[in-house]
Formats: sequence, C-alpha cells, structure tokens
Amino acid sequence: MKLVDEVLEMEPLSSVRKNHALEHATLNVLNEKLASRRLAGFSDAGGFWLIGDVPTDVLLENARQALKRLQAGEHKLAMHANCGTNIVVSGLLAGSLAWLGMVGAGKSFSKKVRRIPLVVLMVMLGYELGKPLGPKLQQKMIKTGEIQDLEVLDATCYQYGTLIVHRVRTRSR
Repeated sequence: MKLVDEVLEMEPLSSVRKNHALEHATLNVLNEKLASRRLAGFSDAGGFWLIGDVPTDVLLENARQALKRLQAGEHKLAMHANCGTNIVVSGLLAGSLAWLGMVGAGKSFSKKVRRIPLVVLMVMLGYELGKPLGPKLQQKMIKTGEIQDLEVLDATCYQYGTLIVHRVRTRSR
C-alpha cells in the first residue's frame, strides 16, 4: 500500500485528486441551492469540467465557497454519491462475477441458459459488495488534507448546441 500512496502523491495525480475533491464539493454546494439541476463533472490536473445548465457566475461563486468550506474542514463535501468511482467499482465487481458464473459453460447454449439464475445472483452480489467499497475507494482517490494551497482562478462556459460545459481552472499556490 505504501507504493500506491507514493504514486498517488506524485504529480499530476496529486493535483487531480485535489480537483476531484473540489469538483465534488462544488456539486454538493450547488445541489444545496439548485437541487433540480442535472450536473456532472470530470477533474484533471488543471481544474475540473462541469456539464450542465448553471450560470457561470453562480458556478464560480459556489466553487469558491466549496473550496473555503473544504479548507475549513468540511471534508464530507468532497464525497459524492454519484461519483464515477462508485459506479466503476460496482460494475467491475458485478461484471467479474457474471463472467465467473459462466466459466465452464462452454459453447452449449442450454448450459448457459441454465446458469442465468446463478449469474443474476452473482451480479446482484457484486453490485451490493460495490456499494460500500466504492465510497472507500472514492475517499482514497480524493485529497482533502492538503487542499489549503488550492485556489479557484476562473470559470469559462462553452456551449455546443444544447450542451453546456464549464471549465473551472484551479492552481496550487
């Protein structure tokens, strides 16, 4: 685990992890005010992207507020129920167990059909196992402890037809 921790501290991963925490916190703060909006985000080393219809000035204000709240110790803001990490963990476990359920069935269609109840059970098991594991991995992948040096620079809006995408740029001081 020490090697994994060392790799996660390397750049650009360290910056991505800080921005991932800020992205989640921003989504959570926006959700407190704009609960009916459908929003999604993606983090990288230079900030994060937010997809959704929200005024850019409101996004920028909420990103700065989210950062202040994280820096003040509200680390739970960095966790998000709809994080892709949660989905990936459940999907990977469910898919792997489904594959395992079909091992040995060969090319016989009837053998495969008879295994469907087993595969469904294994998929449900994988999905349920992923529920607690996803947030644990998410917690490992975000970085809230050393976020004090992060600052939000600006936010820019790009529109492609009906698709609205915002870029929030950050930097470490």
